Amino acid sequence: MSSITVLGAGAMGSALCTPLIDAGWDVRLWGTWLDDHLLDACEAGKPHPRTNEPLADGVKLFRSTELDEALDGADVVVMSVASVGVPKITEIALPGIVKADALWLTSKGFNPDQEGKIQLLPDAIRRIAKEQGYEELPPIVAIAGPVKANECAARKPTATIFGCKDLEVAKRYARAARTDAYKIEATNDEVGVEICAPMKNVYAIALGISDGLEEGTGIPHHNLKAATFTQAVREMSGLGVHLGADTATAFGLPGVGDLEVTGLSGRNKVYGVRIGRGEKPAEALAEMDRLEQTVEGVPAASLAEKLVEQSGLDIETDLPLLGAVIKILNGTTEPVQQVIAKAVLPRES
Repeated sequence: MSSITVLGAGAMGSALCTPLIDAGWDVRLWGTWLDDHLLDACEAGKPHPRTNEPLADGVKLFRSTELDEALDGADVVVMSVASVGVPKITEIALPGIVKADALWLTSKGFNPDQEGKIQLLPDAIRRIAKEQGYEELPPIVAIAGPVKANECAARKPTATIFGCKDLEVAKRYARAARTDAYKIEATNDEVGVEICAPMKNVYAIALGISDGLEEGTGIPHHNLKAATFTQAVREMSGLGVHLGADTATAFGLPGVGDLEVTGLSGRNKVYGVRIGRGEKPAEALAEMDRLEQTVEGVPAASLAEKLVEQSGLDIETDLPLLGAVIKILNGTTEPVQQVIAKAVLPRES
């Protein structure tokens, strides 16, 4: 039996434990100092507060002060914390990570280095490791795709993707974690997976705005939402290809698939709905923070803007929908419907 340690006891970290248990792994779930109340509920036999599903039987729980114990002898380590926490958790967990055979990554986002250069999370983790004196890391497997944590935890049919620069590594772990309900596709397109993962959160805000416009006016905006979806996929693909990704990745599980599920019910979509029906972006975000509903698309949008600029693309012409979301998040007084429409409706040729 292989041992796997999941770092982060939030929705996705706890949900991933279910297929891992079903696939025969020895599973340890470590919670950060922000996860105590989540672990309290699980230890009391209650459903996980973020998924409303019980934690899989057999998962061993570890508190934030028990990191060394949680990592001891782990064959695989899973980074499953919010992107903003990845640098800190990487630093403190590196002694255990470097002893593992692989590092899996469910976190989604971008990370700036000390000079402000925006990096994809795997590259940021590799950089942090070198800064801490570790020249080599085990292979990183980026996990993405259309996975709602509550459905994964409930053993509902789920498709995901494991992306690693070494395709054989991705295939090996895809086979090792696959269950009757949790099916995995393998790819060597780490860049494509890691571009789509945070960008779909940004674009899900725009999809939510269309739904919010319907809630606020009583008039459906399905045409606008469809055009928004199309433009979002086009931009994910274009940015990915520019940075070395496979064109097809954005049209598969990490792009189209993940955008679809996130645009239906994810927290980024809910945030967009609030804006679409008339709430101010800052006020809506504050309320979701109060409810412990992290909106990853907000920090991802500003970091993506810098990434685009650094890569030599022009937001206005190459990624107008990204520009529209940023404009809205910055509090434009222009009607949000108009801002989105300008970005996604066909322009005169």
